[in-house]
Amino acid sequence: METGTENKLRDTLKRVFGYNTFRGTQEEIIENVMNGKDTFVIMPTGAGKSLCYQLPAIAKEGTAIVISPLIALMKNQVDQMNAVGINAKFLNSTLTKGEMTKVKKETLAGEVKLLYVAPESLTKEANIEFLKQAHISFVAVDEAHCISEWGHDFRPEYRRIKAIIKGFGDIPVVALTATATPKVQLDIKKNLEIEDADVFKSSFNRTNLVYEVKPKKQAKKQLIRVVKEHKGESGIVYCLSRKKVEEIAEFLRVNGVKVAPYHAGMDSGIRMKNQDAFLNEDVDVIVATIAFGMGIDKPDVRYVIHYDVPKSIEGYYQETGRAGRDGITSKVIMFYSYNDILKLEKFNKDKTVTERENSRFLLEEMALYSESAVCRRKQLLHYFGEEYHVDNCETCDNCLTPREKFEGLECVQQVIETVKQTGERFNMDHIANVIRGVKSDHVLSYSHDQLKVFGVGAEQDDHYWKSVIRQTLLHEFIRKDIDNPGVFLLADKGVNFLTDPYHVELVKDHEFESEGEEEEIEKETINTTAYDKVLFDLIKHLRKKVAKQKDLPPYVIFQDPSMEEMATLFPTTMDDLVKIVGVGESKARKFGKPFLELIEKYVEDNDIITASDVLVKSSANKSKNKIFIIQQIDRKIDLEEIAESKDMKYEDLITEIEHICYSGTKLNLDYYIDQLLDDDRQDDIYDYFMNSETDDMEEAMEELEEYYSEDEVRLMRIKFMSEYAH
Repeated sequence: METGTENKLRDTLKRVFGYNTFRGTQEEIIENVMNGKDTFVIMPTGAGKSLCYQLPAIAKEGTAIVISPLIALMKNQVDQMNAVGINAKFLNSTLTKGEMTKVKKETLAGEVKLLYVAPESLTKEANIEFLKQAHISFVAVDEAHCISEWGHDFRPEYRRIKAIIKGFGDIPVVALTATATPKVQLDIKKNLEIEDADVFKSSFNRTNLVYEVKPKKQAKKQLIRVVKEHKGESGIVYCLSRKKVEEIAEFLRVNGVKVAPYHAGMDSGIRMKNQDAFLNEDVDVIVATIAFGMGIDKPDVRYVIHYDVPKSIEGYYQETGRAGRDGITSKVIMFYSYNDILKLEKFNKDKTVTERENSRFLLEEMALYSESAVCRRKQLLHYFGEEYHVDNCETCDNCLTPREKFEGLECVQQVIETVKQTGERFNMDHIANVIRGVKSDHVLSYSHDQLKVFGVGAEQDDHYWKSVIRQTLLHEFIRKDIDNPGVFLLADKGVNFLTDPYHVELVKDHEFESEGEEEEIEKETINTTAYDKVLFDLIKHLRKKVAKQKDLPPYVIFQDPSMEEMATLFPTTMDDLVKIVGVGESKARKFGKPFLELIEKYVEDNDIITASDVLVKSSANKSKNKIFIIQQIDRKIDLEEIAESKDMKYEDLITEIEHICYSGTKLNLDYYIDQLLDDDRQDDIYDYFMNSETDDMEEAMEELEEYYSEDEVRLMRIKFMSEYAH
């Protein structure tokens, strides 16, 4: 590029964006775009992707079209450009007809330098005809991974982009993405027909991020601890559902956190208001679905928390990349439970077979990453085709607290041999089944039960072998087939290893299932498998001392479940103590004082967040639901209709009605029950509850299941309790 053009670009960089120098490969990329060449940019979140098309758009004649998947992203970038004196506009469904006409008029007059267009808007015939008349400098396809069914945010509209662009003439294309595996990279180039594009790939290594995966157990308690550790700092909490976003935002709010929710189900005005409040530091924490953050340029996000497991490594990586964009050390934490993986698999049941298989593959990668004890950084970089040869990154939980290691020479040999003997055509499930000697239909159909390797690892389970296969891949003894993700091929290193084996150190995976699943703190009885054993022993010793003083057996003072819960929730006030299972007000008054003093001292000495720091309050949404449900039942609305109107499952509505009943509200469900059961059958269930010593559903179903469904029995139990308990 000519020196004059170079100077012009640097002047624009300083004048418009306020930077003295380019970062990384930005200058080379911009030169390529200025020279009218197709350009493919793979650059991690926070590395300055947007500049790569914004600056040449300003410098070149005409209007640059930026195809962008999110309205929030468009608004944010258009606002930024307009704020520095650059005429940028967007074309999407939020504009009125008059506003749209104005945008088109300014574009055709050559006044607009950047025109952001949603892919859905681009496919409209009226917009295509308008753009054919405009002077277009180039087309930038942002978030280009959306073009691939193997990407984490597949958008079918992106498949039509190339055909539409061709109608505008011979215009260069710039594709940009922050997350692209080798397979997705091939998909992008093929679908945009830019196979000959110059590719600029930056390192995916975000050295300032500290990666951590925690078991999803008492997750709200863990969440509030992290948020309070970062008091006054900006953070993002990602949840998978809108309902969970509202619930977690309310939970943080009642715990004194300046927080706002963000999801697609909210009114767009409120959503934008919440986004701006976060950007302007009026709120510290945004709780959001995955839509939040794409293109949001906030450099000082100090932590990103995934309350639910993401759908893919790509999504996880991009979302974590919103932390620490200013280069300062920042935390990224995920709460992991395999139950989340199973839930996500259920969401895919209505997809096509291909989409289901793709989603299942991405979820399995997510599970393997979460459960693996190998360096998180090494795993992430390998996933995106970049190798990391440092033994200890010192900035992930697996490196900071290493797991037990074991000699893997023989296991690795068996994996390589199995890939070889099965013809380098199969995925992890198949390889693991062959090694374990599982005679699945798939294994038998290929006669792989006849191979020498069949059953050589029968003594170990499926999880063990999948971990070994994964680590064999990370050690580069085998490699993935780019054209068929999930299929393993032999690497030269693996072939050589079979003839000249040597010591290989493998790491034992985390055992998240044995560590327990999510246990929400608002439940009356806490799962106490994770109680503080040191405190428990101190309480137990004090109990023995108090019992001796009062000449009583120790269990009369407090029973073990009560002490375990004390060592979990750390009660330091009488109000906290009476919430402990098995502790009533009289017992708390009679015996509680010395125990509270002991716990308070322990909390101070060890800097622990206590039960009183985590307020347990019902959210406003729940109380609104309660009032709504009671009103609808009073109006004799069918339960299915009530559930549908609140976007609830029928079973969840019954559970909600049970809570309302058991909290003291009398409900009359006769209008609904009479449609399901005649008088004799109602009397039969009534007689059971009248004569039973418990209202436990499991015991009731043991007695009644042959004649009645669980829903019928639950409804009759509500009727019974309403009539006799209130």
